[in-house]
Amino acid sequence: MTTSHLVMAGILLLVAGLLYLLIASRGRNGAYKLAAGVAVAASLLLVWGNLAVGFIGSEDNPANLLYAGVLAVGFIGAIVAKLQPQGMAKAMFAAALTQFAVPFVAMAIWRPELNLGVLWVIVLNTVFAGLWVVAGWLFRRASVNGLGSKQQVA
Repeated sequence: MTTSHLVMAGILLLVAGLLYLLIASRGRNGAYKLAAGVAVAASLLLVWGNLAVGFIGSEDNPANLLYAGVLAVGFIGAIVAKLQPQGMAKAMFAAALTQFAVPFVAMAIWRPELNLGVLWVIVLNTVFAGLWVVAGWLFRRASVNGLGSKQQVA
């Protein structure tokens, strides 16, 4: 591990922590804050894993750039939702669907030989999609409980 790897890890952790504080500060209940934590953790692990080893092939495989779409869907969805819990739930479900689609889009573009490695990529993406679904479910629960966001109080 080089110094640049440590600096990158530090930057990723700092950004993830600040992102969590920004999102969680908008929530008034535990479900909202937990949902924010799951979503930020999924984002952090997705970026970190792709930078370290790559999920599809090696970290240099251009197919791994498709994962930026997952983060874009979640980020744009959060902006459109104005961090309101019901909209955040929809954004997380959309990120889950995007995450699940990545290996299939990659297979359609690059046409790899079907082997155990491809199966493991699909399994890994299903696990990550599950994290996004959990975050979406928690945001939805926060909206059902009411007062999921401080703006709803006013």
